[in-house]
Amino acid sequence: MTEGPLRACLFGTPGTAYNLGVGALRLSLLHGVLERRPEARLVAFDDGWGVRPATLQLRDGRSAAYRLCGARNSRRLDRPESYARMRLAVRMGGVGSVGARLVRGADAVLDVSGGDSFAGTYGPSRFRTVALPKQLALEAGRPLVLLPQTYGPFPDPAMRAEAAGIVRAARAAWARDEDSLDALRDLLGDAFDPARHRLGVDMAFALPVRRPPAAIADAVDRFVAADDAPVAGVNVSGLLSNDPGAAARYGLTVDYPALTRALVERLCASGARVLLVPHVLGPAHLVGPDAPLESDTGACLHLAAQLPARLRERVHVVTGEVDATQAKWVISRSSWFTGARMHATIGALSSGVPTAALAYSMKFRGVFASCGAQAGVVDARRVDDGAALDALIESWEARDSARAGLARSVQQVVDRAARQMEEVVGVVESGRDGSSARTDGGA
Repeated sequence: MTEGPLRACLFGTPGTAYNLGVGALRLSLLHGVLERRPEARLVAFDDGWGVRPATLQLRDGRSAAYRLCGARNSRRLDRPESYARMRLAVRMGGVGSVGARLVRGADAVLDVSGGDSFAGTYGPSRFRTVALPKQLALEAGRPLVLLPQTYGPFPDPAMRAEAAGIVRAARAAWARDEDSLDALRDLLGDAFDPARHRLGVDMAFALPVRRPPAAIADAVDRFVAADDAPVAGVNVSGLLSNDPGAAARYGLTVDYPALTRALVERLCASGARVLLVPHVLGPAHLVGPDAPLESDTGACLHLAAQLPARLRERVHVVTGEVDATQAKWVISRSSWFTGARMHATIGALSSGVPTAALAYSMKFRGVFASCGAQAGVVDARRVDDGAALDALIESWEARDSARAGLARSVQQVVDRAARQMEEVVGVVESGRDGSSARTDGGA
């Protein structure tokens, strides 16, 4: 076995500064490895430029170092972040690309595909971007480890065949719930191997919690403590609110903006205080139609501005820069939570907060079922506004009875996430074969 610190590259978590769901996956992986192997040399590939140092404060207060390295789906061979250049450099022993050298020098390449992006439903360009780092690892001769994620669907037969080939060549692949494991089994057919293709849980169940900066945390504290009213946390998805084509794209049978506004009004009228929590961040000065399509911040502020004046004082929109661990702290202050961003709802579930999801894809059911909370999934592709609103209010009203059972089931999932990370580290260390393809990594 090769001596020295464990070395691994992580792909599939770009955009963590604004997409806190992807950030939750990256931070969970970094904490999971560095808390077990503090000397490990980890590189997270992102959408930045060049190689940059970074640090992580661990739960015990220690600081651990890792690196970031830019990677982009570009054919420009002059750009070191281009996958095309990295793939060419891999064939040349890593010459001319620090990214290629880092991959060649890794004990294993870990890839989480943003949790749900290893699929054909987002179009060929997205599929190519998600497939490229996996192919890079295989071309470099490094063990590819597919972290807990969903697989598919792949409506296009060519994409499905390519995905199946990648998974067959991987050293190990985890599915993040039973539904995803069924999809993985179907994708692989006779090549499915229970020793390599395993049932797991979403890594974000093990995400630590940190208090946000004082300006944000103090504002939340004041809002929550203003009276004895219960606090309903609501994540408003910019993906579904800001894009006029979202309903057709995702097959929604509800008017999402109208439904979320009606929900907040009902919650306020019942005496609740409502905490609106973005999980994909955007500039606070761009609201509603002016906001970037993905901006939950703009969608939350737009909803709050539409409320009758008498209700606005019972609503607080969380704005400002936070990371996924700090957003989880905000979410944990809720008495109940709902959202359409899956990792926002995982932040709630893993904090023991009774949670309902307003689902726009298949991915919610399996993840909620992993902790016995599948009854909280309201499928926005199957019900109308009235039925969806009734189901969400019913979940809100049943929050106290749901809390005790959730605490027991979620702890089992959190424990499973910890064991899973031990398994991942073990697979990475098993890849330390001293192969001639490995180099020092160069950076």
